[in-house]
Amino acid sequence: MASDSGDINMSHAVELDVVVVGAGFGGVYQLKRFRDEGYKVKILEAGTGYGGVWHWNAYPGARVDTPTPLYEFDKPELWKDWSWKQRFPDHTELRAYFDYVADKWDLRKDTQFNSFVESATWDEAQSKWTVKTREGGLFRAKFLSLNTGFAAKRHVPDWKGLEGFKGLIIHPSYWPHEGLDLKGKKVALVGTGSTGVQIATNLASAVSELTVFQRSINTSMPMVQANFHGDKQNHPREEYPRLFKGRTECFTGFDFHFLGRNTFDDDPETRQKVYEDLWAHGDFHYWLATYNDMLFNDEANREAYNFWRDKTRAKINDPRVQDILAPMEQPYPFGCKRISLEQGYFEIFNEPHVNIVDVNATPIKEITEKGIKTSEKEHEIDVLITATGYDAVTGGLTQIDIRGATGQSLRDYWKDGAHTLLGITVAGFPNMFMTYAPQGPTAFCNGPVCAQVQGDWIVDAVKRVDSSGLNKITAEKKAEDEWRDTVMNIAYSTLLPKAKSWYMGDNIEGKPREPLIYLGGVDNYYKTLKKVAADDYAGFKFD
Repeated sequence: MASDSGDINMSHAVELDVVVVGAGFGGVYQLKRFRDEGYKVKILEAGTGYGGVWHWNAYPGARVDTPTPLYEFDKPELWKDWSWKQRFPDHTELRAYFDYVADKWDLRKDTQFNSFVESATWDEAQSKWTVKTREGGLFRAKFLSLNTGFAAKRHVPDWKGLEGFKGLIIHPSYWPHEGLDLKGKKVALVGTGSTGVQIATNLASAVSELTVFQRSINTSMPMVQANFHGDKQNHPREEYPRLFKGRTECFTGFDFHFLGRNTFDDDPETRQKVYEDLWAHGDFHYWLATYNDMLFNDEANREAYNFWRDKTRAKINDPRVQDILAPMEQPYPFGCKRISLEQGYFEIFNEPHVNIVDVNATPIKEITEKGIKTSEKEHEIDVLITATGYDAVTGGLTQIDIRGATGQSLRDYWKDGAHTLLGITVAGFPNMFMTYAPQGPTAFCNGPVCAQVQGDWIVDAVKRVDSSGLNKITAEKKAEDEWRDTVMNIAYSTLLPKAKSWYMGDNIEGKPREPLIYLGGVDNYYKTLKKVAADDYAGFKFD
């Protein structure tokens, strides 16, 4: 039996019905929903403001890759008075949106910032969670909802000599909101994921020299940005209800579907026109509104890569750089590592002061006082930007010491792989819920859609416990195993496991290699959640 009440003076604990961890989309939505249902609830947030990933990421070029108005809550009291300035808003506008939501929903009185949750322990005798923060806060609640997101635990490689570097080292998620003046500086950027692409594009014109260190190519596609003025928006507001409803009816939580036919159903001329139309649209159409078999069939996938490659190489002047950024030979299945949306990324490498280093050919050996030493040479720099990502999906949860009914930690329970039911609950951890977590749609789900779909399910499950006069809801182990099998079987029917990516946990040494995302689509996931609830929470035990 897990309990820490004997070790702590519980008289100082704040008593709540629900502790919500995290003030991004998931936490904000649940605070509103739980409070509307009459629950005593509080958000604990490590940062100083709302926004989750958008609070932490203020680096140059940080912006969402989901077009408006799809990237917002669907509640009319919010959208009727909110206007976006761009098709793809940047971090400042997204933080402004969260502040607007907080004011509209009066969230601040029930949000505690500067509160990093370091532990959560289930007390079986009391059927309550004890939650402690690093700052000394102590809370007791019947229910615990973890909304830590997929990018809460930063990852920086353990390079030899890192601590001896005399210049500035910064992870993008620690970029100060007031910005950094890097004019005239020699800058090294390690990492070419979405963050690296955005930073490189925006820093290239501001620094004296930029050297980008690339391990894997980024099959980045044109964003096709648009600016709005006055009341003009990406879509007329009268279309919003239809658009929002459609988010749960398609694979990604956006407003578009795959084509409904396979790649080689079309002749080459027709296929080329289809590719061109998808490409011209911008956003993720070329990736996720394309032929049905693109993520399943090697030959179909190669066709998609070849079109991307030819489009991209045409933007790059130097043949050597072309081969690094868009090689003739496909290095991994297209769309099976996170794709970015770019605004002139490839063109920056035509500038004489911007360099690209392929770390597969010339690996980083160590960090010196003056810069980065590869197997080929030493690159002298003033600033090192570590756009090296996160212990994605699971790391934000396992960095908290969470202990369930038997006293076993979540970290230990997942040491050989994640186990969840519906990507929301974990067997042996009663009354604990998660959003944007492993084995949910997560990285293949538009954030606010997951927040609402999962948040509504969580609130309804909590109401089911309380309306029956019961103490707890727990995932059954058999149902949890079946859900894991479902997640694995779907993933291994696709090409995603053929690529090394954070989707599979590949970016963290020692992390189990496994599909971390439910790839059945937001539409099917939504139907599954509805069915489980309609079947009186089949797969769950109530006590």
